[in-house]
Amino acid sequence: MSEKIYFCNDLFNRERFETREVTIGITAIGGKNPIRIQSMTTTDTMDTAGSVEQSIRMIDAGCELVRLTAPSKKEAENLGEIKKELVKRGYNTPLVADIHFTPNAAEIAAKLIEKVRVNPGNYADKKKFEEIDYTNESYQAELIRIEEKFTPLVLLCKEQGTAMRIGTNHGSLSDRILSRYGDTPEGMVQSAMEFIHICRKNDYHDLVISMKASNTLVMVQAYRLLVQTMKEQGMNYPLHLGVTEAGDGEDGRIKSAVGIGALLEDGLGDTIRVSLTEDPEFEIPVAQKLVQKFDQTNTNKLNYSSEIDFDFFHHNKRITKSLLNIGGSNTSIVFADLSKKKEIVSTNFYGFGYAYSEPLDKWNIFDQAADYVFIGDHTIDFEIPGTIRLVQNYGAWKAHGRADAYPLCTLEEYQQQQPGTIAFIHLDLDSDLNVSALPIENVVYVIESQEQQKTQIIRKFQHELAKNNNQTPVILRLNYGISDLETFQLYASSDAGIHFIDGFGDGLWITAPQPIVDINSLSFGILQATRTRISKTEYISCPSCGRTLFDLQETTAKIRERTSHLKGIKIGIMGCIVNGPGEMADADYGYVGTGPGKINLYKEKTVVKKNVSEEEAVDALIDLIRDNGDWIEPNN
Repeated sequence: MSEKIYFCNDLFNRERFETREVTIGITAIGGKNPIRIQSMTTTDTMDTAGSVEQSIRMIDAGCELVRLTAPSKKEAENLGEIKKELVKRGYNTPLVADIHFTPNAAEIAAKLIEKVRVNPGNYADKKKFEEIDYTNESYQAELIRIEEKFTPLVLLCKEQGTAMRIGTNHGSLSDRILSRYGDTPEGMVQSAMEFIHICRKNDYHDLVISMKASNTLVMVQAYRLLVQTMKEQGMNYPLHLGVTEAGDGEDGRIKSAVGIGALLEDGLGDTIRVSLTEDPEFEIPVAQKLVQKFDQTNTNKLNYSSEIDFDFFHHNKRITKSLLNIGGSNTSIVFADLSKKKEIVSTNFYGFGYAYSEPLDKWNIFDQAADYVFIGDHTIDFEIPGTIRLVQNYGAWKAHGRADAYPLCTLEEYQQQQPGTIAFIHLDLDSDLNVSALPIENVVYVIESQEQQKTQIIRKFQHELAKNNNQTPVILRLNYGISDLETFQLYASSDAGIHFIDGFGDGLWITAPQPIVDINSLSFGILQATRTRISKTEYISCPSCGRTLFDLQETTAKIRERTSHLKGIKIGIMGCIVNGPGEMADADYGYVGTGPGKINLYKEKTVVKKNVSEEEAVDALIDLIRDNGDWIEPNN
């Protein structure tokens, strides 16, 4: 029996998947090279001076590859002028042409700069949101047509020594791929593999591959399936990681770190781009901080293997028993932590979603209200909201615990309790833990690891639970001493996100030397980014580029201001049709640039209002939401 091939080298030890080295100008990607940082300009590629200046700002910030859009032949030709001016000013950083729909532009760019990016969904295929039933014969005929259209670029890149990224996007899969594989990670992988096979047929291997999506679950599953498929076929092309349309601010950072971090946690990835709806030079420090998390060499190897065969390519929530409001069919809960306070007062609760009104003698509860609060050795002598529960250290609970409080125990402390006592048991996963001997009735496990590769340690515990048919709910507790807020957000999102993507975890408890309001927002943000718990409006906003037909940052801010109270609604904000209805594949509503000053509005994938003036478009979007019954008036 042949040994099973996994998407990563070792499920229980982080080891980088060594890919083949691809040279792109003065830079090499893959092999033993460090993870490269890249970004994309937002200028009009015909604006030579503006593109050069922005490229220099990006390079000075640490960008190692600069991508520019080339939507037509004229922009592709101007890439040569941009390259000349950059070299003249002492900048030799490789340039990448971003190609959609226009093979002739790709062929021009391949002669002028170091790399071209093509999207299999629209390079030779079509995307009209049509459902077409292909026979095997008609499907094969389409593959022949695609090969005829794509091969000239492959041969040209091979001749010129130009590298290529085959970049599949979840939202721009062709009608042909959708008809056979659906809107799935399998379809994304198949779309890329068709183009990879054409390259291999022509002995061309200077390839980098990407599988981008705005949905982090789809994105992670697609990359995993791609790597497993490549390994089964004897391939090891470098991986470009990114979450498309991640958005801006905290949300964009969390979403990017959840998706990119989940793959880096398993040693996958050779270059990354953090796509934020901000100026591109501001993406670079974010990407650098995320990569730094994985610079450390893991010295504590786990000697562990498992016969349990988990499905890493589809989301399957771990089946757990329900206790209180944790586990079972309950949504994942959020812990707040007030244990380090000198004294706990009612105003402390504001930081995690509760505001007490003295005149009305009632609590106002917000959408992002924590479900549990740990008070350590403290007691509370005021009435708390009925929607939150208290957890105390075992000693304090035993001495003067309230009837509505629960203890946090060690295993030894729990064994001293009366049978049937509901308790939270703290488990140090870095210790020698006998999972088969753990209590399983009326308890919730609070698990924690301080090791650098905590992902694999938590995964080991997940396998041990499965092996013992243990369905006890689990809270992930993550503790950080990080003072920089952005670094904290990136690390916690990476550490927690992978487990919620894999369906493991019934709650999240984060502690750090940060304001409790920021910790609470981060906790809910991670659950939202992993589609585990929806607590706010989600914005699928592209990072802007030279194709963008309006001010994305300003427009996103305007739409946020008007719609941020619409919990659970997903709004796509796209600068052009390339990043339009396909890229916002699972958005409820869409705002897409269609021409200078003109906007198309979408309900899901269907355009419902065309060529709305930019001045009226935000109001028209609100009207559309209202007309479809999804509007609620904000509480001012």
